[in-house]
Amino acid sequence: MNVVRLVKKAKKGSKEALLQLIMAEKDNYYRLALTYLENSNDAMDAMEEMIVKVYENIDQLKKEEAFYSWSKTILVNCCKSMLRKQKRLVLIDDWHTSNPSHEQTSDPYLSSDQQMDIKELLIHLNEQQKEAIQLKYFHDLDYQTIAEMTAVPTGTVKSRISQGLKKLRKHYRGDFSG
Repeated sequence: MNVVRLVKKAKKGSKEALLQLIMAEKDNYYRLALTYLENSNDAMDAMEEMIVKVYENIDQLKKEEAFYSWSKTILVNCCKSMLRKQKRLVLIDDWHTSNPSHEQTSDPYLSSDQQMDIKELLIHLNEQQKEAIQLKYFHDLDYQTIAEMTAVPTGTVKSRISQGLKKLRKHYRGDFSG
């Protein structure tokens, strides 16, 4: 798939080209929305809103090759907007639903324990650290993309991740040692 070619077609009004671009990354969009929102219905709503905004604003995209980071930034903003409206605190409810690429254990009790451990550890982070760590390690995004999505400098993203990981290590050692 030639992203640049499809984006150029979409800029000229081709809904089919835009649909091809979106469908190629639909699973990644969905997982990203689930990171911010509590359930699949909200995630789907955010994706729909993102698609409309991408369609309406695609002519503002300067670099065609940046389509996916640009559209994911729009999706993150849609999710955050929905959360502000709903005034909800977001935690990952289901590690495997939001991150199916990780191997699932065959023992459902062990899986459940791992999910609880992850949730308990994430509670110790502030929202910015939690967001940066989730985007980096659950969605495998690079620092620059995270910086663009969260509208902060790359150094700030690195700092949030570093400080968050230090907190996680401290709490992990504190909870499970001795």
